[in-house]
Amino acid sequence: MKKLLTIVLAVCLVFSIAGCGGGKEGSQEGGDSKGGEGSAKDTLIWVQGADVTSLDPHVGKETPAVTVTCQMFDTLLTMDENNEPAPLLAESYEQVDDKTWKFKLREDVKFHDGEQMTAEDVVFSINRARESNYVSYVIDAVSEVSAEDDYTIIMKTEEPYSPLLSALTVPFTAIVPKHVVEADEEGFQLNPVGTGAYKFTEWKQGEYVKMEANEDYFLGAPKTKNLQMKVVPEASQRVISIETGEADLAYGVSANDAKRVSEDDKLQLFKASSQSVSYLTLNGNDERFADERVRQAIRYAIDNEMLVETMLYGSGEPAYSIIPPNTFGYSEKVVPYEYNLEKAKKLMADAGYPDGFKCNLSVTDDSVKGEICQVIQSQLKEIGIECSIQVKEYGTWIDELGTGSHEMSFTGWVCVTGDADYNYYSLLHSTQTGYPGNDAFLQNDEVDKLVVEARQTGDTAKRQECYDKLEELLGELSPYVPLYYDSTNVGGTSNVSGFTPDPNGYHRLRNVEVAQ
Repeated sequence: MKKLLTIVLAVCLVFSIAGCGGGKEGSQEGGDSKGGEGSAKDTLIWVQGADVTSLDPHVGKETPAVTVTCQMFDTLLTMDENNEPAPLLAESYEQVDDKTWKFKLREDVKFHDGEQMTAEDVVFSINRARESNYVSYVIDAVSEVSAEDDYTIIMKTEEPYSPLLSALTVPFTAIVPKHVVEADEEGFQLNPVGTGAYKFTEWKQGEYVKMEANEDYFLGAPKTKNLQMKVVPEASQRVISIETGEADLAYGVSANDAKRVSEDDKLQLFKASSQSVSYLTLNGNDERFADERVRQAIRYAIDNEMLVETMLYGSGEPAYSIIPPNTFGYSEKVVPYEYNLEKAKKLMADAGYPDGFKCNLSVTDDSVKGEICQVIQSQLKEIGIECSIQVKEYGTWIDELGTGSHEMSFTGWVCVTGDADYNYYSLLHSTQTGYPGNDAFLQNDEVDKLVVEARQTGDTAKRQECYDKLEELLGELSPYVPLYYDSTNVGGTSNVSGFTPDPNGYHRLRNVEVAQ
C-alpha cells in the first residue's frame, strides 16, 4: 500500500506540473484557459485518428470507440481525481465478504428513451459484458450477479478478486437498457441508448458521429448542446483543424506537433500522464516467432531509447514491460533489453536463422506510427529480418489481430484500471487469445498460474510477488516487444474551457464549452 500511495502521489505530481512552461498548456487539472467573451457555441467538434469500431459498449473496446461511447453510457463506478473507484450509477457499495459485494443504485437515473434504470438492467448488462467475446476479460471474475430489489444488486466472485471495483469503472462494463437490447440488439448497436450525458443522433461510418445533450442527465445537463466527432487519420491534419477553427479539440497530438500547439497563442495543449504502452506483437502461432530466441533477438535489435529521443522528441519513456510504471503491480524485476546487435545476431543464428527471414509488419493508418515502423524496419534489417510494412484501416487491423492472421504488428494497450491485472490477464492468459487481447497467442501454464494467483488474493504484497516472478519469466519468453510509454496530448483552441484530459484517452465532455 505504501508503494501504491507513492505511485499515486507521483502521478498526481506529474499531472500538476504537466502544464508548466511554454505557451498555453493545460494539465490533468487543466482546461482553465478561456477564450473570448460572449455566448458559447452550441456544437463542440473534436477530431481523432480513427472511427469507432462499434457503438455497442460491450463490443467497441478500442479507444476511438470509447471516446464516443463514454459520452452516451455510464458505469456503476468511476475513477475519481485520485484514481480511486467512486460511485456513479451506484450511489454506494459495501463488501459483504471477500467474495461478495452489495451495490445500492441511484433511483434518479433514466435511459435516453425515458425509461427508469433498475437493478434488472444492471444484472442484464454485467452478464452481457461477461459473455462478450470482446470485453469479457474485464469482468469474467464475476461468477454471479443478482437483484436483491429494484435498486440493489449483489455481485459474487468465485475467488477473492482485488481489482473488481476498478473493473467496474471500465467503459466496457457500461449499463445498457435491457428492454431495448432484448427487443432489437442489432438496432441497439446502430442506434445506442444509454444513461449518459449525450444521446446518439447519427453515425456516418468513416466520417463522423453526432450526439445531442441529455437535458435530463442525473448529474445535470451538459454545458454544450451538441457533440460531433470527425475522423481525421493524419496527426498533422488534426492540428491544422484546430488552427483553422474547423475543430475545437484534436485528440492524439503527436510529440512533434505538441510544441507547435503549445507555442500558438490561439491554441492550448492539454497533457496527462498516460497509462498506455506501445509494443510489437509477435504472433506465437507463426513458426518463426514461436521460437523465443527470435523474439529475444528482436528485442535486442530495437533501440527503444533512440525511438523515444528521435521519434517522440523525448516526450515519452522507453518501455521494457507491458505494465506502465504509474500502475499498481509494476515490477522492479523488469528485464531491460539494452540495444545489442551482437547478441541479437547470435540468437538469430542459434534459432536457425543466420540470414534472417522476411515478414510483414502491420500498423494502422497513422502517420506517426508508420514512421516509427520505418525506423523499426531499418533496425531489424541489421539482423536479417526484412519487414514489409502493411498499413491497415483500423477495423481491418483489429480483425487481423483478433483472428491471428498477423505476423508482427505495431500495437498498443491502455491499462484502464491502473491495475497490472488488466494488462497481464488480457494480454497473457491463455483463455484470452485473439480479440480479448492476447494477440501474441501465448499459451504458457506458468504464466497462467501467476496471473490467476495474483488476481485471486487481496494481499498486495503477495500480488506484487507474483508480478515480480511473472516479469522475470516474461523477460525470457518475450511474447511482446515493449517499445515506449507516451503521454496523452490533446490540442484545443483557446476558446475551450472546462476540458480535463483523461490518462486513458477517454475524454468526457459534459463540462466542456467553447466560447464564440
